[in-house]
Amino acid sequence: MVKIWRTGSCHCGDVRFAVRTPDEVEVEACNCSICARTGFVHLIVPMDDFELTAGADKLTSYRFNTGVANHTFCTKCGVKAFYTPRSNPDGVSVNANCFDVGQAPVLSIVPFDGQNWEANAAKLAHKSSPPMKGETG
Repeated sequence: MVKIWRTGSCHCGDVRFAVRTPDEVEVEACNCSICARTGFVHLIVPMDDFELTAGADKLTSYRFNTGVANHTFCTKCGVKAFYTPRSNPDGVSVNANCFDVGQAPVLSIVPFDGQNWEANAAKLAHKSSPPMKGETG
């Protein structure tokens, strides 16, 4: 599976990122209390497949519940383009709605029951793991 770098940003463009993905990816539409309100669609990747390219100084963070997830928002426009999820603290969850025009991979959107997060979180754990030796990726 060949991966290419794709770019995206928050609404105002102050926070920019690059993420390496294959041409087709599975993403999660979560119904938890924060995702349902923000419309965040999760593309979870290993940390090595993510780069914050601009705006580190323009980010603020919000933590709730256990405090493990680090929800990051642009201080100017308020958009959460990516964050460090509780389910995958070794990776990054990119908002699939924040890709630049023409940059998004083909998305297969899968519902995720975040309202029952504890019972379902383990289903996401593999998404931030880099490929095993001998696997392509």
